[in-house]
Amino acid sequence: MKHFLILLIITTSSLLFAQQNDSTNVSEQKTSEMTKSNNSVSKWYYGGNIGFSFWNNYFYLSIAPMVGYKITPQFSVGGKIGYAYTSDSSVDPTLNTSSYGGSIFSRYRIIPQFYLHGEFAYISYEKVYKKLSGGYDAKRNWVPFLLLGGGFSQLVSPNVWAYAEVLFDVINNSNSPYKAGDPFISLGVGVGF
Repeated sequence: MKHFLILLIITTSSLLFAQQNDSTNVSEQKTSEMTKSNNSVSKWYYGGNIGFSFWNNYFYLSIAPMVGYKITPQFSVGGKIGYAYTSDSSVDPTLNTSSYGGSIFSRYRIIPQFYLHGEFAYISYEKVYKKLSGGYDAKRNWVPFLLLGGGFSQLVSPNVWAYAEVLFDVINNSNSPYKAGDPFISLGVGVGF
């Protein structure tokens, strides 16, 4: 439950940045080559998450840029890379850890607001052990995740939308820092550039 609360606080403080080029207003006078070129550019989208949390003696910061490609207006694929840093000074000595990794995803929009999401992530976590002699020792483990679920996004203004997403890990690897069945919840606001 502690990991779920930490994850919920972290994800609610995330901010999604997205950039999308829309070339649907190409004039009729342009050649078909230019139209094809512009349409292929409009299929790419960029964005990611920046997350941060702090309370009492705990600090968390993460960054995860992403890129996606629309195969059809409803179906897209993409990839992400990410890094997260955690510092907990409520223990002596202060505990500092980091994690990093990447993922590939696919998304299918059932209707413009609702989508299904599948993502394979491979993340390296530091598992921390307290030494009998004092201090900490860390062992790094690569953990696979297969996240399945869906989400909702609602346009608020021309370049701003709100979103909510719920994913579940169906692998539940024994080295995962999360309990089996815990949802991965993302809430935020997207801003288009």
